[in-house]
Amino acid sequence: MTGIAAGMAGFAALLALMAVRVPIGVAMLAVGIAGYGLHTGTVPLLAFLKTSTFHQFSTYSLSVIPLFVLMGEFATRAGMSRALFRTAAAFLGHRKGGLAMASIGGCAAFGAICGSSLATAATMAQVALPEMRRHNYSGALSTGSLAAGGTLGILIPPSVILVLYALMAEQSIAKMFVAAMVPGLLAAVGYMIAVAVFVRRNPEDGPAGPRMGWGEKLSALRETWTIIAIFALVVIGMYRGWFTPTEAAAIGAFGTGLLAIAHGGMRLEGLMACLRGTAGTTAMIFLILLGAETFNAFLMQTRTPLLIAQAIGEAGLSPMLVLMAILALYLVLGCVMDSMSMLLLTIPIFYPIVAGLDFGMSREETLIWFGIIAVVVVEVGLITPPVGMNVFVINGMARDVPMIESFRGVLPFLVSDVIRIGALIGFPAITLGLVRLLG
Repeated sequence: MTGIAAGMAGFAALLALMAVRVPIGVAMLAVGIAGYGLHTGTVPLLAFLKTSTFHQFSTYSLSVIPLFVLMGEFATRAGMSRALFRTAAAFLGHRKGGLAMASIGGCAAFGAICGSSLATAATMAQVALPEMRRHNYSGALSTGSLAAGGTLGILIPPSVILVLYALMAEQSIAKMFVAAMVPGLLAAVGYMIAVAVFVRRNPEDGPAGPRMGWGEKLSALRETWTIIAIFALVVIGMYRGWFTPTEAAAIGAFGTGLLAIAHGGMRLEGLMACLRGTAGTTAMIFLILLGAETFNAFLMQTRTPLLIAQAIGEAGLSPMLVLMAILALYLVLGCVMDSMSMLLLTIPIFYPIVAGLDFGMSREETLIWFGIIAVVVVEVGLITPPVGMNVFVINGMARDVPMIESFRGVLPFLVSDVIRIGALIGFPAITLGLVRLLG
């Protein structure tokens, strides 16, 4: 079997295992071990597993992941989602669709601490969904806005996905975080505009609530200043070189831990629950990392990534056409795979290809720009029919809303996403402007 044929057979086997619900990390590990062993023999396989596993998990840079995960666990325990939603609702709730806008604003702010789309969506839904239904919001708008707002969790820094991309593409974590800030804010604003358009066409779907006085607004705002301070300290401190990404994550986890004790009433039982949650999530991420490393080593043995890169180069396609093809593949895969697995599987294949294309930028800027766009497209896959993971999570929490209505509710947000992706591709300065300014 030729190299490219063996690589394609490996992909087919991986998809077959996923189809029968084998966890993605286990599937990649199994196919990688089988393919590597068949291609090189048992002794080289054992040598690779011995050295690669130790090298993979002894890397100091990976210590940032459990700390950011712990930060998200503490943020949930501290009740930050409630405080952020109340603050956003105080300023926006009197508008038509205001509570949906407040949900999106709350998701953006909570995502800055949590860093997980599914966790952001599920946590904010517990707070915002009952309020929107109590104010007679339609099932489509309430579930659609929360599903879309939850996708901000993997884009608004600090984000575990951005950390993993930076490590794999050998880029600065701090610069990835800074580059994601404007696209993340653009996403939140775009989603709020989508809500405004939605309720303009269907006013009964998002009725306006009572207007709050400035006293109530300032009182709600005082509850969130500590969250803003933690976010600013983590991101600015990393970029200014006050501390390393791991130290920044530790400071963020410590700060949110204090908030969980002070505001959330966390006790020993809650602390143990946070530690167990962190251990489980970290173990899942590291298993996927090991599986992706083994599967990609098998692909390198077959020379599949090199052959694909050569084929693209010899085809004479324009850089923009190659980028569009990669993003189209991400959008399709995003409908059936979780974002982390997909990026870990594909980045080792795609980032050398993208780095070799001429977009009129330096290699570093090209990889940062591509990374943000890739994460945005992956995020869109979380709400894209027929298998939008965020939509299923939110719909499962709103059992009285038909699934078709939830998918109808995300359509305006998908239109906003298409416009945003076009803007990020057409105007790289949206992503790179802040990096260049602060650099």
